[in-house]
Amino acid sequence: MKNALLKGDLFTRLSFFIMGFGNILRKQIIKGLLFLSIEIGYIIFMIGSGFNNIARLISLGGKEQGEVWNEALGIYEYTKGDSSLLILLYGIATLFLFAGFFLLWITAIKSAYNVQILKKQEKHINTFLEDIKSLFNENLHKLLLTFPTISIIAFTILPLVFMTSMAFTNYSKIDNHLNIFNWVGLKNFAWIVNLNDSFGQTFWSVLGWTLVWAVLATILNYILGMVLALVINRKDTKIKAFWRFCFVLSVAVPQFVSLLVIRSMLKPDGIINVLLKSSEIIDKSLPFFSDATWARATVIIVNLWVGIPFTMLQVTGILQNIPVELYEAAKVDGAGPVKRFIKITIPYMLFVTTPYLIITFTANINNFNVIYLLTKGEPIQAGATAGKTDLLVTWLYKLTVENQYYNLGAVIGIMTFIILAIGSLLAYRRTGSYKNEEGFQ
Repeated sequence: MKNALLKGDLFTRLSFFIMGFGNILRKQIIKGLLFLSIEIGYIIFMIGSGFNNIARLISLGGKEQGEVWNEALGIYEYTKGDSSLLILLYGIATLFLFAGFFLLWITAIKSAYNVQILKKQEKHINTFLEDIKSLFNENLHKLLLTFPTISIIAFTILPLVFMTSMAFTNYSKIDNHLNIFNWVGLKNFAWIVNLNDSFGQTFWSVLGWTLVWAVLATILNYILGMVLALVINRKDTKIKAFWRFCFVLSVAVPQFVSLLVIRSMLKPDGIINVLLKSSEIIDKSLPFFSDATWARATVIIVNLWVGIPFTMLQVTGILQNIPVELYEAAKVDGAGPVKRFIKITIPYMLFVTTPYLIITFTANINNFNVIYLLTKGEPIQAGATAGKTDLLVTWLYKLTVENQYYNLGAVIGIMTFIILAIGSLLAYRRTGSYKNEEGFQ
């Protein structure tokens, strides 16, 4: 771009204002006309609605739906009001379109300057057909990456930016800000961390339980899954394939089916309580879902049933790759099974599976299925928006879908991402997998 501005000729410099001008005058007519048509289309769009979309993004509208009584017809007539949600969406989409046009503008200028250089050096200038053919040869990467990149921007990045921006508005049912809402800056973030407010108290309570749940679910699944894999893989274990098959059955059954079945079994009138009472082991039903401690213990134990087989499958192959000589040398030195497990197995496994542990920890923080399908966050106090077993992700669901606190839901989503991103990066950078990649090779 700098060379095009300083060293470009008149045609190239005019391409800064008329896209494709340099290409058209140097016989790349079709390519130049495509650039020009895109510029004309963009200008028409911006004049027609683009500038208005960006201007309204500042205020997010304010005109409410009008209601006027029509004496002649005897009915109310309504005039259309603003929808802040659509204004926000169109505004952000217009900004993304501007960014895309800006990149295309840079491409057009570079193309004009490159054609100038080729003509000055009396080299061959590609025709439009030759440019198309190059997309299947030396420029194949551009052809293969263009459409996936556009799709990611349109269907992933744009919605994420749109949802994230809601965290800085008052978009919620509070004071009826569902149709027309405004920017409030960081007010929602201050609100959600305020210990003197009910939402702030709920946030810190849910965050604490979420971290406890994620740590316990990750460590217990990992250790017990590894122990199970070791027991099955030892030399004295017979019919290893059969035992693996038995444990993998819980993986083969869809998780939502298993969780709903277990939920029905643990209800006050479920089969577990019925059998225990009929056997006169208990007098009244166990409070699997009505008591906070019981409910939290229940979800952790049930998660072990669901998660241990996954860990067993993950670590089985790695365990078989640990050099047998290490165990034999440890036996000669007098190390018992527990010491060999602590000194050899655990360090090797942690070195290899640290990225897997980080992914598992992240998945457990966002483990919507186990919590919502099993307990639905119960027990829940009257008037509360979150229960004692709710995670941040299930609370976010309730805030948005059930209670229409869309701004607070967006804040929870952002804070969950920040916690996970910072925690994952710090944890990984301090592990042997990152610092000593060749350590076990």
